[in-house]
Amino acid sequence: MTSPPGRRERKKAATRAAVAEAALGLFLERGFDAVTVKDVAEAADVSLTTLFNHFPSKEALVFDEEAEREARLLGAVRDRPGDVDVLTALQRFARTAADRRVEPGYDGFIAMIEAAPSLQAYSRRMWESYEASLAAAVALDAGLDTADPRARALAHVVIGALTLDPAQVDAVFDLLRHGWTV
Repeated sequence: MTSPPGRRERKKAATRAAVAEAALGLFLERGFDAVTVKDVAEAADVSLTTLFNHFPSKEALVFDEEAEREARLLGAVRDRPGDVDVLTALQRFARTAADRRVEPGYDGFIAMIEAAPSLQAYSRRMWESYEASLAAAVALDAGLDTADPRARALAHVVIGALTLDPAQVDAVFDLLRHGWTV
């Protein structure tokens, strides 16, 4: 059993969240490229050193939940109940991701990413990293070598499905379960 975070950890998490919130607000208001890290630090009332202690780059400010998102994705495989197969667990995860896309502000967030080449590149690298991690988790779960191309292909399709609406997610997983039937 893990103990609750101490005061120091809570303060660090609160500072990180405040910086990320200030950054996102400024980026959505002015556009990513029009905002400097100094602007973000000032808006969050922290020093540049503090900002960079929490975020290694300006782009990382946009994807502040990167590690948590990857942990949830891998948890869908590793932490699923024993009576749930991998495809069902990943389909549930993808459906949850699809449901989040209707949350207020999602379209503006995506538009901001699409308007900034550096965010597009960062996002691409992030999703490629998730794909590699998911492939390894799926291979390990199935007792396969981590380089097995089937695990890599499954991970690639699942990562791609995370950008789809719920009906499209279901169609992709139907294809994975039953193959091409057209």
